[in-house]
Amino acid sequence: MKTKASIINSAIETIKLEGQSILNLSTLIDNDFADAVELIYNSKGRVIITGIGKSAIIATKIVATLNSTGTPAVFMHAADAIHGDLGLILEDDVVICISKSGNTPEIKVLVPLIKNAENKMIAITGNKDSFLGQQADFVLNAFVQKEACPNNLAPTTSTTAQLVLGDALAVSLLELRGFSSKDFAKYHPGGALGKKLYLRVHDISSANMKPEVSLNTNIKQVIVEISEKMLGVTAVTQDHKIVGIITDGDLRRMLSKVDDFSQLTAKDIMSANPKRIEEDAMAIDAMEVLETYGISQLLVEKDGQYAGVVHVHDLIREGIL
Repeated sequence: MKTKASIINSAIETIKLEGQSILNLSTLIDNDFADAVELIYNSKGRVIITGIGKSAIIATKIVATLNSTGTPAVFMHAADAIHGDLGLILEDDVVICISKSGNTPEIKVLVPLIKNAENKMIAITGNKDSFLGQQADFVLNAFVQKEACPNNLAPTTSTTAQLVLGDALAVSLLELRGFSSKDFAKYHPGGALGKKLYLRVHDISSANMKPEVSLNTNIKQVIVEISEKMLGVTAVTQDHKIVGIITDGDLRRMLSKVDDFSQLTAKDIMSANPKRIEEDAMAIDAMEVLETYGISQLLVEKDGQYAGVVHVHDLIREGIL
């Protein structure tokens, strides 16, 4: 039975081996890579990515990355392609075939069919001299010295290399397209990443109640307002403009100092000139203010007037943190 030390050592060696193989890929990038990027960029069609076995799994991830960064892509399993799915490939599509050896039976059947249809083909393979390497219009060299598997059999280092080349393609295309954070948000509207890029303060604060008292509101009414609106805070306003803030903490501090607060009003315990943010500001900016000043609530303004409250819990719930 392996000891903890030997298990840790095995993990470290795997990471080192794969890391070295990935770094070596940078020495294999050549004009074929640049030509492949330009081909995809100038294409009027989609990118069809195919493979067999573990390479097919890598293909699905590369498809997802391309789609999320502005390059339309579709996965086609190599085995399914030669049994009816070949019709997925349209006239202007560019095909990427992924295969470590470049000589698997399915690839040998599929490649001539793609060539006959006159679609341009890019190979991601660890063997440039393979059948796939020789037939492809452009070859992205995914050569690795050995697999991390002790038997040099299970696809490990080789599939990592394929994945990295796919990422390199996607990033190169992203930069060519001038793909911005706003573009990214369009493709990720439901995820936390997208929310950081498009969610605004108003989108959150508008769902909250709007606690508000005046300068002369007595403390009992202040307590009721904070309790009813359930945000642990209330704005103090004058002519609809923010002049102060009262939090749960302010109330606790007041109670620890005075026995009779019946004559006190909001202006006696409020904090003047509280931190605030415009409602059209990004939600991520609101989180930055909360974190910077170590506070839980932030008052919201619209055109200089009080518009509501955004709470740190709202931002956490939306995945902004």
